[in-house]
Amino acid sequence: MHFKLLIALVEDDKTDEIMDAAREAGATGATLISNARGEGLKKSTTFFGLTLETQRDMLLFLVEEHLSRRILEKIAEVGEFDAKPGTGIAFLLDVEDAVGVALQVEQLSGVVEEKL
Repeated sequence: MHFKLLIALVEDDKTDEIMDAAREAGATGATLISNARGEGLKKSTTFFGLTLETQRDMLLFLVEEHLSRRILEKIAEVGEFDAKPGTGIAFLLDVEDAVGVALQVEQLSGVVEEKL
């Protein structure tokens, strides 16, 4: 079984909603790194020298490759990444090898076979 790493940088108020949507689409879990900061095309607004920016979370999903695109699209839809600028970004990276995923492989085997 081959995996992809799906990384999503999201507004912190949408984290739970995005995690639920990813699970619904086939993700088996995630790692959350909170308090991330980022900057897009335009610099954040400042007020008396203080930057006004929303907090971001980084979600890391190790997903089976056949389910990865569906999960990515669901995350983008729920997070409204293409509808509103600055709401987040998500991308996939190939994973060469992984250990500690035996339970996920067991659980996903039937699901992936149905998709193929």
